Amino acid sequence: MTLNEFEIWYRTRYRYTSSRFVTMVMIASDLIGVMISFGIGFFCINTYDMTLINFKSFVTYWPYLPVFILFFQFFHLYPGISLAPAEELRNFTYSSFLSYGGIIFSRYIEDGDWDWISLAFIISFAVSTLVLMRCRAAAHYVCSRFKFSRIPAVVYGGGSMGRQVIDRLLQRKKMGYTPVLILDDDAAAGDEYRGVPVIHDTAAGPEIVKRFGIKVAIVAFTGHSQRELTRLFNYSVAAFRYSVMIPDFFGSTNIWMSIRDFDGILGLAASNRLNMFWNWGFKRFCDIFMVILGGIFIFPFLLIIAVGIKAGSPGPVLFGHTRVGLHGKKIKIYKFRTMVTGAEEKLNAMLASDPKLREEWERGFKLKDDPRITKAGKFLRKFSLDEFPQILNVLKGEMSLVGPRPITEKEVEQYGENFLRIFSAKPGMTGFWQVSGRSDTDYAERISYDAYYLQSWSFWLDLWVLYRTIGVVIRGKGAY
Repeated sequence: MTLNEFEIWYRTRYRYTSSRFVTMVMIASDLIGVMISFGIGFFCINTYDMTLINFKSFVTYWPYLPVFILFFQFFHLYPGISLAPAEELRNFTYSSFLSYGGIIFSRYIEDGDWDWISLAFIISFAVSTLVLMRCRAAAHYVCSRFKFSRIPAVVYGGGSMGRQVIDRLLQRKKMGYTPVLILDDDAAAGDEYRGVPVIHDTAAGPEIVKRFGIKVAIVAFTGHSQRELTRLFNYSVAAFRYSVMIPDFFGSTNIWMSIRDFDGILGLAASNRLNMFWNWGFKRFCDIFMVILGGIFIFPFLLIIAVGIKAGSPGPVLFGHTRVGLHGKKIKIYKFRTMVTGAEEKLNAMLASDPKLREEWERGFKLKDDPRITKAGKFLRKFSLDEFPQILNVLKGEMSLVGPRPITEKEVEQYGENFLRIFSAKPGMTGFWQVSGRSDTDYAERISYDAYYLQSWSFWLDLWVLYRTIGVVIRGKGAY
């Protein structure tokens, strides 16, 4: 495709090239989130005693709203496009803490006394991050429904990495960018990919910016030398206002990378945080604390599930299955029994007699319509309730609440050279891949998700995974 042909194609599909609309939607959703948080705090105090506080008076504190927006801007929450979830969670928490802290402190200085309104704001802060994340998710959904809200981006590279980037942008519209053009000098890139046209001229960047006002470039080349990339950036990519470089070394990158200066030479600094004693010690403390605290509330429900399993089919309530854990050590993980007794023998007989079933099993070691599963088991699996007994494994120190997926010995070969790296951490009851695709993902994606989690681990990422797990489990998405 030539530039003149692309102009006709582009003008008929895209008119806006600004993130202004997205920013406005995000600000509006954040304001709504803050007001809801205000209301929850005041409502809780009113529930305790109607005379302590005038519920309607929380409206008088809306002049504080611009303070929240300023802090959100300071913590880079706008326009909020392609922001890492863990970073979004962390920044909302920090900015809310400073905003509410400022309100409470200013009121104390003004009145010289502590009152119920200050307590209402403490409650508001406690729920604010969750409320803001939900409002932000709704805002992303709204923006994804309108084509004009997605920001056009030019992708440099029509190879495997460039196509992977395009796949993600087209599949996950809430990311905010939409690929409108591929630039690649290699004729093997073809004339288009998934409806995105290809121009075989990587030097066309300045002309594209001049004629179409596109502001974003994503560089996703593989196999290019440093000299070639330097020339590309200097003479083409530099014309765009914003550029994103997708590194060709995924195994050593993470979202917490920082810049280092070696006397004019740029360095990207990264660390394996879970190899640090204080980090995995803190992670262990959080596991125990959350399991004990959560166990108090869910214990009655676990008893009800146990009674239902026992009444539904003969056999034990719990099922122990051997899996591979930290550093390849074998562990027995506990689950509520969801299959009939003698399930292993029944599986072997089915696989021997049905080639299609055997092919499905070998592809992911799961069957979508598994006849061995009991009626109660289908319900438990759909909402992942069968995995609750793994809190015993967490207490024993064999597993963590969040971590790589525990696998069977037969699955080890699927991980290949990635196995030692992935299982340098304890497996988790939930994990990054579970909240991203669950059973609908293949092994390559599972490994990439687990690798991303290990490389980018932080307390905030664990919180985000737990937060996402609740929604995924309620919807029963991708589980069987």
